[in-house]
Amino acid sequence: MNPPVAHPVNDAVRLSVDCMGGDHGPSVTLPACRAFLNAHPQAQLILVGKADALAEAAQWERCTVVAASEVVEMDDPIEVALRKKKDSSLRVALSQLKAGPDGQAPKAHVCVSAGNTGALMAVARYLLKTMEGIDRPAIATVMPNERDGFTTVLDLGANVDCSPEHLLQFAVMGSALVSAVEGKDNPTVGLLNIGEEVIKGSETIKKAGELLRAAAEGDHINFYGNVEGNDIFKGTTDIVVCDGFVGNVALKTAEGLIATLVGFIKQEFSRNLFTKMAAVAALPVLNSLKRRIDPRRFNGAALLGLRGLVFKSHGSADAFAFEGALNRAYDAARNCLLDRVHDQIQETLQAMPPGLTAEESANSGDAALAA
Repeated sequence: MNPPVAHPVNDAVRLSVDCMGGDHGPSVTLPACRAFLNAHPQAQLILVGKADALAEAAQWERCTVVAASEVVEMDDPIEVALRKKKDSSLRVALSQLKAGPDGQAPKAHVCVSAGNTGALMAVARYLLKTMEGIDRPAIATVMPNERDGFTTVLDLGANVDCSPEHLLQFAVMGSALVSAVEGKDNPTVGLLNIGEEVIKGSETIKKAGELLRAAAEGDHINFYGNVEGNDIFKGTTDIVVCDGFVGNVALKTAEGLIATLVGFIKQEFSRNLFTKMAAVAALPVLNSLKRRIDPRRFNGAALLGLRGLVFKSHGSADAFAFEGALNRAYDAARNCLLDRVHDQIQETLQAMPPGLTAEESANSGDAALAA
């Protein structure tokens, strides 16, 4: 497979940040932004939020503050964010990715928010629209694996019901993401299933497998085959593709299991004096384990398939985790993820069966959001 050539951005990468989103708002986002600027001397930030909350950042170098009078709360319904709060920090931050009325370049290359996921996806799709060749955007993030690396999984909740064509699109977008952010030119793709055999799975999964194999034969993706849930953590493939229902269940199950195992370890080492002494001896190993499974290290999910780069931080992220999301967004923009997705989708369209075009599907979805 020959990935599309995408030259890194030579000028300063500009990130638009929704500073009011998430459970903690500016108390987390501002320290994270300050640390990010210190680590990336060529980056620029557009900080969006209430003026008084962002006053301390007004004098920062390479930083612009844009005022927004409203905040999308974590429990706000999507229609509130979409139709009522039109001057929210989330919406204003996303609008920095839109081109100007006379064709001027967007003010930012990528947007980062820790806000309401449903609202972020809905407003982003309404403002930015979906990319040509993409029916539905997808949410992609990484999970730790046994190879001391990460497995990229998508979709994680944006699309509950997916067609085989959608899963093919997810595979192409995930390949572009891993190529851009991790520098892997030929990442492997696995289709999540209840077994490795091609005869297993629902009709949708079987058909998706056929499309993915056809795309692989055309040298559009590097399709490994069917994988099972445990392969995510084995690191069998670089990318695992599934619908949003399955992906979200897998993500939440993994998060719950990690928290449970950490709790079990603490309980066992706290049982008596001897186990506490053993804990002291095992402290270096425990600290290493904690680092490997720390969810803050892989914070920052990409919303793929839009005509603009958007990254979603976990709502409960602390400053370290939010900085991680900024880092992932920066790497994606610097390595032209948007162009990579566009180019690879166009090259893969020939592997898709005839039917409803992506443009018709996107327009119908955008019209529904605007209604």
